[in-house]
Amino acid sequence: MEPAPRRQPHSEDGRGENRDGNRGEYRLEGDDSMYRLPSGLLAPVVTRAGEEHTDAAGSGGAVRISGVSIQHTPATRLWYGKVSNEPGYRSVTHHHGEAETGGYVLSGRARIYFGEKFEDYLDMEEGDWVFVPPFMPHVECNLSRTSPLVWMTTRTPENIVVNLPDVDDAELRDWLNR
Repeated sequence: MEPAPRRQPHSEDGRGENRDGNRGEYRLEGDDSMYRLPSGLLAPVVTRAGEEHTDAAGSGGAVRISGVSIQHTPATRLWYGKVSNEPGYRSVTHHHGEAETGGYVLSGRARIYFGEKFEDYLDMEEGDWVFVPPFMPHVECNLSRTSPLVWMTTRTPENIVVNLPDVDDAELRDWLNR
């Protein structure tokens, strides 16, 4: 098997040259000092299993564990974590403020209610991706009564959760007879 061709650094002109005309050299623009280790080295930050931040904002029973967040890494505009929901779980009505949210269903079956009076919903299963726009009120549900639901979730700029007045289970179409 031949190795994959090397990619040229991104450039404004698409030719692999930076603004100074130096081919193959990438220059970081801006101040990177906040991301440097005490030694001065600019390096990735790894959050080891068991060292995740577990005091994440909640929406009535969802367990959010962050692997990358302002709470324990130099990240300032990103929250990335794992969200677990017990069997039969349903969140309280909430939104995520100005945060854009992306999710990926690792295991289980999910439903998100949204829209006027939460009359609309989308169902997802393992392998599905979802984007939730900023300020969109919604209710997250685990469709299974016997298995947990696990998501990987990312938000920018942060893990914002704004709980709203809740709706009764009976008002969520198809929830009680799922």
